[in-house]
Amino acid sequence: MRIGFIQYDVRFGDPDWNRGRTADMIAAAEADMIVLPELCTSGYLFTSQEEAEELAEPIPGGPTIELWVQVAQRRNVCIVAGIAEKNAGKLYNSAVLVTPSGSVESYRKTHLFHEEKLWFEPGDSGLNVFDVGETRVGIMVCFDWIFPESCRTLALKGADIICHPANLVLPYCQDAMVTRCIENRVFAVTANRTGIERRGGKHHTFTGRSRIIDPFGRILAEGADREDSTEVVEIDPADARDKSLGEYNDLLSDRRPRLYELSESAAPTE
Repeated sequence: MRIGFIQYDVRFGDPDWNRGRTADMIAAAEADMIVLPELCTSGYLFTSQEEAEELAEPIPGGPTIELWVQVAQRRNVCIVAGIAEKNAGKLYNSAVLVTPSGSVESYRKTHLFHEEKLWFEPGDSGLNVFDVGETRVGIMVCFDWIFPESCRTLALKGADIICHPANLVLPYCQDAMVTRCIENRVFAVTANRTGIERRGGKHHTFTGRSRIIDPFGRILAEGADREDSTEVVEIDPADARDKSLGEYNDLLSDRRPRLYELSESAAPTE
């Protein structure tokens, strides 16, 4: 199976240009599955709720999803990408999985970062795994990475590959994903963006360095920190299904969930 990422400098507030850019880059990639960044058609640094709502789209039915369905069918590729979703008067920081058959699955970001909490609702979809042929695909978005429960939940549900659209600004996510892959014995594709957004007196510098990592923590491909790039590698998803660690240990069956439970006195307050 050929999996890959696309990283590029998203133009804030220009969904037509961003959609065209994604379509061109996907079409040029020789891949079975390709992952794009978080919020890759809208941009990230919103300054108002109205602005976020204007740039959000329904899933399915919006112009971006319609285009990606066409591209997926034409190129016989699965697309995983981040998009601002509007649904029933609410906005979500979401990701979609579009397949060549025309099916569209979605995930709403569980853990919102920084000012995302001003514009988006916390995700309510749960962390789910989707069947793509014989491969099982889990999705998380950006800041979900810092919560080990995200990857572990997807691994427990049988994910072979974790697709991870991102707009990373912290300096250590890419390295932390190595640990996530080792401790869960999964592949991960982190598709980050590049560039700087300056809006409303604030700015974010995105760190690039998108990565494909194997179940043993080996970096199979990595993007530059500033340049647009596409990387594709050949993998065998079955390599993620053996969770054994030597003769006596298994990363999942050795878990002891009963001992991980917090007592009422130790549980954090909300």
